Amino acid sequence: MNNASAGPSSKVRAESSQPSEAKSKRKRGVFQKDLQHMMYGFGDDPNPLPETVALMEDIVVEYVTDMVHKAQDIASRRGKLLTEDFLYLIRKDMPKLNRCTELLSMNEELKQARKAFDVDEEKLASIE
Repeated sequence: MNNASAGPSSKVRAESSQPSEAKSKRKRGVFQKDLQHMMYGFGDDPNPLPETVALMEDIVVEYVTDMVHKAQDIASRRGKLLTEDFLYLIRKDMPKLNRCTELLSMNEELKQARKAFDVDEEKLASIE
């Protein structure tokens, strides 16, 4: 009897998730190659099952979408979405926060290096 009652409720859950998928209408498989490489880097098979990659893509896209919506809610008071809004959301997850700040500082260093390289190229071009 428990199985009979569990059946319809699981169908209801499955049906309720389908309209949200239809509503978003996003391209699937956009991140497939990147996710396969990441999964392999974390110990999965070099060629994971396509269903596994699709599931991972759904999870990642849902997580990022949720984070963007939450950050937008925070930023709505100010009217402008900033990087700090995302850092605020992950403030309690120290490994994630540390990695984000590390990547942001590395990005800033790369910008400075590119800027210095462009200036050097312009000086060389003007000398010749």
